[in-house]
Amino acid sequence: MVAPAAGGSVLAEFDDILAAAAPELAGHVQAVAFDADTGRVDVAPDAPAYGTKLRWSAPKLVAAANEKVRGANVRTLQVLAPAPVKTGPAAAAADPTPPTVPAAPVQRRTTPDGYRHAIEAHRQAVRPSRVDPAIAEAVERQTAAMRELSRRAFAELDVVADDAPASIEATRAQRRRQDAATEVISGRSEA
Repeated sequence: MVAPAAGGSVLAEFDDILAAAAPELAGHVQAVAFDADTGRVDVAPDAPAYGTKLRWSAPKLVAAANEKVRGANVRTLQVLAPAPVKTGPAAAAADPTPPTVPAAPVQRRTTPDGYRHAIEAHRQAVRPSRVDPAIAEAVERQTAAMRELSRRAFAELDVVADDAPASIEATRAQRRRQDAATEVISGRSEA
């Protein structure tokens, strides 16, 4: 029986709690409901800016509510969508039904038909990219010519079939042949 009495007290005393903790919000915020099981107070500001200020002041308001109303056990402050504020605590206590607060818009999980039609129209309107076959052929010829030049410039003397690793002895023998060829060429240029 303590929780409902405390809940009623939180709603009845909310204007005093608000004036003590956040006086700049007085007259712009109304307590709508108190859930004693979860310790949540639902409040409705009269403008979005006051809702933002209310969210920033929530810890101070929760502490002030617990201090002002013993046994209330307020844990959270739920800020609802802006609604007109009734004046005075007597108006809040006299009206047991909370004012209807517009619900937040429902998030759609499926895309609307109009969106799908617009996307399809866009896809049909966009021209597909066209590549000139002559340019594509020229690019292929140029690439092949560059590969041939690269192969000639960096020729591999003894290519092992299937890219298998060569033995160390074969590699050493190939180096000796290259060194001997280099010595012969440099000996001719000195003479």
